[in-house]
Amino acid sequence: MSKKHIEECVRTSLEGYFKDLNGTEPAGMYDMMVRVVEKPLLEIVMQQADHNQSRAAEWLGLNRNTLRKKLLEHKLLK
Repeated sequence: MSKKHIEECVRTSLEGYFKDLNGTEPAGMYDMMVRVVEKPLLEIVMQQADHNQSRAAEWLGLNRNTLRKKLLEHKLLK
């Protein structure tokens, strides 16, 4: 899957979101989008990194402590 395909999936999802709003104005979209994209991103990267936080942080371009904080925020750590 290419970056372009991922962008198209996001674009299509956002168009559907606006259609579902049926004219109602959205609020807090940026935070909503970051949260809904970030959680599955973290889940998949952690799986692919065999739950090695240092490796996953490197792949994501994050500090390990930042990754750990995000994993806790999304309740992905036990």
